[in-house]
Parts: sequence; C-alpha cells; structure tokens
Amino acid sequence: MLARNELYLRMRFMDVALSSFAYVRDDSVDLAATDGFCIYYRPSQLGGLFRESRVKVNRLYLHMVLHCLFRHMLRRNGREESRWNLACDITVESVIDEWSLSSIRSPQSWLRQKTYRRLKEGNPVLTAERVYRALEAWELAEREFLALSGEFVVDDHKYWAKDEEKDKKSELNQKWQDISEEMQTDMETFSQEASSSTGHFLKQVQVENADRYDYRKFLRKFAVLKEEMSVDEDTFDYVFYTYGLQLYGNMPLVEPQEWKEVSKVEDFVIVIDTSMSCSGDLVKKFLEETYSILRENESFFQKVNIHILQCDEEVQMDRKITNQRELKEYMDNLELVGEGGTDFRPAFAYINSLIEAGQFSRLKGVIYFTDGQGVFPAQKPAYETAFVFMRENYEEVDVPPWAMKLIIEEEEIERYGH
Repeated sequence: MLARNELYLRMRFMDVALSSFAYVRDDSVDLAATDGFCIYYRPSQLGGLFRESRVKVNRLYLHMVLHCLFRHMLRRNGREESRWNLACDITVESVIDEWSLSSIRSPQSWLRQKTYRRLKEGNPVLTAERVYRALEAWELAEREFLALSGEFVVDDHKYWAKDEEKDKKSELNQKWQDISEEMQTDMETFSQEASSSTGHFLKQVQVENADRYDYRKFLRKFAVLKEEMSVDEDTFDYVFYTYGLQLYGNMPLVEPQEWKEVSKVEDFVIVIDTSMSCSGDLVKKFLEETYSILRENESFFQKVNIHILQCDEEVQMDRKITNQRELKEYMDNLELVGEGGTDFRPAFAYINSLIEAGQFSRLKGVIYFTDGQGVFPAQKPAYETAFVFMRENYEEVDVPPWAMKLIIEEEEIERYGH
C-alpha cells in the first residue's frame, strides 16, 4: 500500500492501474507475484526487502503493474517459458530504468547497461516479443542465462495464465487493455507534463496497445459465399443411405449433393509497397505467410483470381495468380521492383481500372503491405481495404476511416511459417 501510494504521487496517469489489485498473503510465492487480479506476497521476504530499500519495493510493485499493462502474462503463446519470462522482465525493467523519478531510481550494473545497449540498437522501444527473439538469437550458455536472470528477474510468475486457460486470458486481456488504453489517452492529453519524465513509456504503451490480429482469421474477412464441388455431409440422412446399401447392394437411397455452399476467398488483391522504407526481407516473410494460408484448402477455392501488385509511387508490376502452382512459382522467383517514394493512390487507380475492365467478378478486398508513410486516396473504394504494418520501429499511423489497420509482429510471421 505504501509503495502504491508513493508511486501514485508522481504517476497520476497510472492511478487506475496501480489500484487494480486485491492483496493476498501467500507463503508459497518467491517474494511477490500477480495474476492480473491480485498481488500475492510473502510477508517475511517482502518485509526484509522493505527494510533493505523502499525503492526496491516501489520497483517491485511497478514491475508487476507493467507486466499487466503490457499483458505479458497472456502472450506467451507456446514460447519457451523460462526465456519468455526473462524477456518480459528485461522489457519492464528497461522501462523503469528510463524513468527519472527518485522513488524508483536505482544504479545500473555493467551487465544491465550492456544488455540494454545490445537490445536497443536501432530502436529504443523494447517489446517482450522482440527481446525473446534476441535471446533466441544470442544462443546464451546456461551461465549467461542465469546471470541475466539474476540481474533482471524481480517477481514470481507462477500465477501467469496458461495458454489453455482461454476464458481467464480473455477476461484479463479485456480488463488490462481497457486500463492501458485509458492511461494512454490520459498521457497523450491531460498528463503530458507528468509523463515527460518517463522516457519512451508513452511510445511503449502505444506499441503494446496497437491492435494485433491472427492473420489467418483476418484474411477470411474477405471471403465470399459460393458453391464448390464437394460432399455436403449435412444434407442427407446416413441411416437411409446405409440402409439402401444393405438392401440393394451398391444403391444408396439418398445421394449426397455434389455441390456445397462454402465461404472462401476468390477475388483478391495484394499490394506490396516496394519503396525504400520497406524491408525486402519483411516483404518476403509477409508473402510467405500469405502463401501458407493460400495453400489451405479450407480457406481458398481451388481456382482463384489474385493479383499481386508491386508499387512504390507508381505500379511497377502486376502478377495474376489463378492456382497454387502459379503462386509457388511466383514465390520461388520473387524479385521486388521499385525503390522510389510511397504513394497509395496509383495502386487503387489501377485496381479500379481492372474492375472496369471486368478482371474481377466480385472483388471483396485489398491488402496493402506498407510502412504507412505515403499519400492515401481521398475517396473510399468500393471494396474493403486493409493496410498491413510489420516493422520493428512501428509508429502510430492514422489510416483513413474507411480502411482497416493490421499490425503483424515479425516474430509471429516467422512462428506461423514453421
């Protein structure tokens, strides 16, 4: 309670977050833990830490609050647990160490400074996913991993939600997303001065609050209902069917329908921003993930009409794809064309010309892979449009109100591909 009140005096924009817990004595935890609803504490250890340093208790409390604001306890999603836990601890400690507040200020060890420098090359904002990816790439020896754990581990994660606890995760996510978004709004408006001493924290909150989607589910937004040749198992009675086979030999009484209405993607456009600002490696990963989804028979018709455009400030290439073989061939020989500026208007004008020329029967949607730094069309197109962002140094980009915005983590794309 003392720690919460002391933090609140300098962090009024965090008032709801700091006060969102019940407190439960628990002698089974190592110092303290949270599940997003309660803070569990071990009195003997917590009292000893308080006698040692009030600053350390303040940091412990803030450490757990940040885990909740960033929803770390909900986002492991199959990652190796000990590495994920360490990545989350490093992320929140890096945030706390940026804040110039006497109530939480603590000297940084050489190992801590070295780790931050290594992680923040090219981007000062860390996410747990990004740190996890770095820890994987570093291939740390056991003693190095233990050294980092000794430096950054603060709280006990024993009560974090398991991947299979879907209802709990959904409830926690809604609770802390609401709190985090409300705090972000406050920091951007009424508490700008108070939040100025928190380093890149506002940027961090914006990144964490950016909408993330399952790309497979997202693509199905562009599906259309159409008949496809297949057995519709719901349209006939197996009892009569089997009885006919028994009675007449090979003559079933009820034949299954050969056509079934299914909702899949048929007409579709993918636009790749090939300007200097988009990484070729990320573009290829995005296309590879899209290809893996296109291969799923339950998602796309056997015959499709997909146009893949490459565009910077003008349309550089249009490749029409009608089946999986053509898509695989395109992927195997992919070359990105154009490295000019970014202008979204030429791609939409070109798509409209394809529609006028009768190239699509019913175009449902366009996905535009980009960094967002370009000129958007003024008019809403006749089809749904989504702008996809996948980059480490994500910045808040305001897409037009008629468009959807999709943010995909690079690490998520790599994990889907395996």
